[in-house]
Amino acid sequence: MNHERSESDCQSKKKQVVIVAMSGNTLLNFAGPADVFTFANKCLSSSTDGYDVIVASPTSNKKVNTSSGLEIHCQSCVMDITTPIDTLIIAGNDFVELSNPTNNGFYQWLSKLTEQNTRRIGSVCGGAFSLAKAGLLNGKKATTHWDLSERLKKAYPLVHVDSNAFFMNDGNIYTSGGVSSGIDLALALVEEDYGKDIAITVARKLVFYLSRPGFQTQFGNLLPIYESSNIAERLKSWFTEHLHEPLDLARIADHLNMSRRNFTRVFHKQTGISPAKFIEKLRVETARKYLEDTDIPLERIAELCGLGNLISMRRTFLRHLMTTPSYYRRTFRTALKDNGIEELLRTNLTGAMNSV
Repeated sequence: MNHERSESDCQSKKKQVVIVAMSGNTLLNFAGPADVFTFANKCLSSSTDGYDVIVASPTSNKKVNTSSGLEIHCQSCVMDITTPIDTLIIAGNDFVELSNPTNNGFYQWLSKLTEQNTRRIGSVCGGAFSLAKAGLLNGKKATTHWDLSERLKKAYPLVHVDSNAFFMNDGNIYTSGGVSSGIDLALALVEEDYGKDIAITVARKLVFYLSRPGFQTQFGNLLPIYESSNIAERLKSWFTEHLHEPLDLARIADHLNMSRRNFTRVFHKQTGISPAKFIEKLRVETARKYLEDTDIPLERIAELCGLGNLISMRRTFLRHLMTTPSYYRRTFRTALKDNGIEELLRTNLTGAMNSV
């Protein structure tokens, strides 16, 4: 009897991962996760373990145009795949494509997926909109790119949107934030399947953190952009000029010639948050810019932004960003190569510091 196993037999033991590449989205949205699973295959000792990775299109037209202008020819249309799909990931989305009637068949197919026929269903970035359109996120917690979270909330009110998380799961549904968060998600799935050691090895080969240390949150803007008539937008410049000073209700109300009670009511009605919370977020946003663009000592940044001392600033950063000021600086420090820009920035900051 011949006990040799054919290549197709070995392949059948692998977990089939299908990544649906939607037109108009960033190449990294699907290339990043695909590379994670491919590298995992190289790190596993057994050739029968690992993943069979397929990049598929949502329609019979297998050509997908990325946001960078590259045209990708997918291996298959996802609806034509007849072998069992272990993990399905919808990578990104273009809002024109979301409403494109040629994709209706794909959304109908997607809506019929269950945990019985697909073990895990996930999304990267705007791919959450595809899952939501198919009804798969109704009543579930989900995340997406921080810049799309409000849009997801408004379009699909049955979805419990968390705009901060890199990735999360609710049952067999896995969603991730913007672009590189898809790599975070794929590494987490590899760890779930084959353990932390394999996931760490893959992360090292990709020069990527297995679990980004110090924080697990997307760094979107803490404050939304308000209309010019909004009271917060009208006050922002004045707040910024006086961040290093105490900004209590009485002082702000006097500045506007309003009573404290009326100011608090109007501010909350127009922004949805209290003046104190708004100011604290503005202090953190300003501190972030100092950390990204300057070499000013942390203690001085805390003073400039009205965050008290270094300990107080650290607590505030952990509360809002789930990381410390020192780690944030190491991660996001901008190299100012243009001496003219650097000098201008230094002049402006010196003036601000001297006013304290």
